[in-house]
Amino acid sequence: MSRQRDIICFSLSRWDSEISSPALSLAKEFARNHRVFYIDHPFSYKDYYQLKNTEQIKRRKPALLHGKDPYSNPPGLPANLTVVTTRLTWPINFLPPGAIYNKLAALNDRIVLRTIRQLIKDYNLKDFVYLNFFDPYFVQKLPEDIKKLTAVSVYQSMDDISQVAYSHRHGTRLEEETVRNFDYTLCTSKELTRLKSPFNKNVFFHPNAADIDIFERAATELLPKPEALQQIPAGKKIIGYTGSIEYRSDFELLKKIAEHHSDKILFFVGPIQGTEVQDIGLDKLPNVIFAGPRKITELPNFLQYFDCVLIPFRKTTLTKSIYPLKINEYLAAGKPVIATHFSEDIYTFRDVAYIAEDHNEFLQLIDKAISENNPDLQSKRMAVARQNTWTARVDQFWKIVGLGI
Repeated sequence: MSRQRDIICFSLSRWDSEISSPALSLAKEFARNHRVFYIDHPFSYKDYYQLKNTEQIKRRKPALLHGKDPYSNPPGLPANLTVVTTRLTWPINFLPPGAIYNKLAALNDRIVLRTIRQLIKDYNLKDFVYLNFFDPYFVQKLPEDIKKLTAVSVYQSMDDISQVAYSHRHGTRLEEETVRNFDYTLCTSKELTRLKSPFNKNVFFHPNAADIDIFERAATELLPKPEALQQIPAGKKIIGYTGSIEYRSDFELLKKIAEHHSDKILFFVGPIQGTEVQDIGLDKLPNVIFAGPRKITELPNFLQYFDCVLIPFRKTTLTKSIYPLKINEYLAAGKPVIATHFSEDIYTFRDVAYIAEDHNEFLQLIDKAISENNPDLQSKRMAVARQNTWTARVDQFWKIVGLGI
């Protein structure tokens, strides 16, 4: 374990995001032994006017508009974790690369750096860790007055930013710049580690984990059945999915699953992004249910009643670089997992998960996974998940950056 050390986390994921965030999970784990200052991804003026009636904006309004009360310790987060809100920034991603973008990006950086400098002053921070969780759009290089106070700067890459049009517009070049300027880069997949290694000698594989204590409850406690599941007839098998339903998902496969397994329920817990669900008609099928997003602490209640769970990602350049957060969540719950062979990292779980090479095999593996499930297999899955805790990842972090004792 490292000595007590302050950590500034600048994160693309806000603390109150509706989907699981590895950044927040790591921050909470760090906060067991260190003061952590978690700077939310800045809201732009566009965000403010689009979301001004939401709780996300209302609770932050004084900080966003006037820089007042920028620090908070929301209920449910560790006492050692302080959430920090910057003032509003300018929406600039729509601009092409060039002088105008650079000028406004520099203005946004000044807004963010004003918050960081005030944070350093208010909490007397020095010799701290500066950790950027996959947010290369701000402060690609720490200015000297801040850099001289840091013990180490670390960037974490979580996805292939070049494979999504919105993020690629500026993110690819900004991320390369960030990797070059920061002391260390940690990558959540082996593919990302290969992609980022040319830009810095200190690039390391540092995969996602899971909040094991939360998800093991699905296997170790009798949990209340969520209302959304109570309408399903007793004895009907449930194929489950938790997480964001979006561009990574293989919607053609999902429709085949619903149609081939018409005797079962295909049940989704998570936000729907984009129009693919409607375009392919998945929402019209009688055995498909969308329960919407839920807090991470509610997911075990759903998982307990699922007969198997899915990671139905398309096999693309983007997913090749993904180490999915949900694999360890599912395994911690003891559930049979069926996944597509979308990445090298998912294949490392082949001893405790069913990995399908094509759609037909995926359809067959669902029945196989359900029929052969037993307590021994459940225990093996949970044992693997226990090796992939956030505690283990934090220990690994300190060893990588050379600040452990």
